[in-house]
Amino acid sequence: MSEGTTTTGAPVVEARKISKHFGHVNALVGVDLTLARGEVLGVVGDNGAGKSTLMKVLSGVHPASSGELLIEGQKVSFSNPGDARRIGIEMVYQDLALAGNMRIDENIFLGREQTRRFGPVALVDHQANQTRAMEHLDNLKIHVKSVGQRVEELSGGQRQAVAVARATAFDAKVVIMDEPTAALAVKEVAKVLDLIKGLRDKGIAVILISHRLDDIFYVCDRVMALYHGRNFEEGRLADIERNEVVGWIMGNRGGAGTETAVDHN
Repeated sequence: MSEGTTTTGAPVVEARKISKHFGHVNALVGVDLTLARGEVLGVVGDNGAGKSTLMKVLSGVHPASSGELLIEGQKVSFSNPGDARRIGIEMVYQDLALAGNMRIDENIFLGREQTRRFGPVALVDHQANQTRAMEHLDNLKIHVKSVGQRVEELSGGQRQAVAVARATAFDAKVVIMDEPTAALAVKEVAKVLDLIKGLRDKGIAVILISHRLDDIFYVCDRVMALYHGRNFEEGRLADIERNEVVGWIMGNRGGAGTETAVDHN
């Protein structure tokens, strides 16, 4: 964990024995997760391991079939993503869900714009929103020509940065990122990972789902592996080797080249 990170008190997020069933399919079985304030947690696992399902439970997309979710020590339940956002959990999806034909500032504050009232009529205050957007981007050290640019004019890395800016514009405690560098060029990957480090330095916790172990080892404090919808292993990046994490993804506790039996009972 980075210097200055606060880990005292209750975890910002704690999931206890989370299970999720879709009919007869057990997507998650008794999964635990803890996340401290200002920590970057990498979540790894093969396709179908349950990573995305767990994140959708944490972000209010899916209700858990069983288990408990605590935010800063308080039990919560989410009926929809709006509930999670109101309590400070934001998710940046792989497709980013940005409106390409709209300006950067419009995307950042979409649905939560600052308005001015004229009697009974409320109108969007475009100037105020552009000023706020520029200040927010500067605070995150995100550089664009103008907040008036349309998102469709931006590079992949810049679009990812705008999605992060939108997620953190309203006092987020946790940002969940799903494969944020999957489609980016090498130079843009570094910028996005540095942006994640910047969030950590501001005390915002990040959960990073990624198949790119270079990203995990560069930016994360800790990594947890899911296997067939269950917790498999986890550890601090300072204490483990890349080969071990590759093994965990494959269901081997001894490293990528070992044949360790996995007990799912």
